[in-house]
Amino acid sequence: MSRRAGGSGGPSRRRVLLTGSLVAAGFDVTVSALDRALGEGVPATPTCHDGDEPTVRQTAGPYFKPNSPERADLIAPGMAGRVMELSGFVLTRRCTPVARALVDVWQADADGLYDQQGFRLRGHMFSGADGRYALRTIMPGLYSGRTRHIHVRVQAPGQPVLTTQIYFPGERDNRSDSLYRRALEMKVAATGERLAGQFDFVLDLMGSPR
Repeated sequence: MSRRAGGSGGPSRRRVLLTGSLVAAGFDVTVSALDRALGEGVPATPTCHDGDEPTVRQTAGPYFKPNSPERADLIAPGMAGRVMELSGFVLTRRCTPVARALVDVWQADADGLYDQQGFRLRGHMFSGADGRYALRTIMPGLYSGRTRHIHVRVQAPGQPVLTTQIYFPGERDNRSDSLYRRALEMKVAATGERLAGQFDFVLDLMGSPR
């Protein structure tokens, strides 16, 4: 289910937490960029409400590799591409944060190629006690048949894996990609030459009340 972030007043608690998560991780994101990313004037991103639908599942595709390194910065020295700082929360359907959730990410490079020999642009991290995650990567390139996207696997401790893909708003190829779902669009804003992105994952945990 796709919802729009509410309110045009002061910074929300979630916005403050997101800013803090990026600063704590050492990422150079301005508050104004996050304001734009989380404001009313951008496409909707799934936002947790009590009893909300879980994040849509999607195929892992042919390029997933297990045993990625634990790291929040996926950018190797000298790597080409537009820098992007992505952050958000891992939440239950009752909007409670999921601590120590695995967030495993892999994507194409600026030329639309996946590294199948090593672990370039692959890595995993764990959400904090408040459910926050934050990572630094680049905007992935395009390749035949697909719009721009990032692959993610999210797993709460002792729970099944959610495999999905997240997408960029306003991409021309969104319309022609049969896998694209608007409910999986990130909120994205430019901050100088960089991008600030935000997406919250909502998990349907086994044994939890609906």
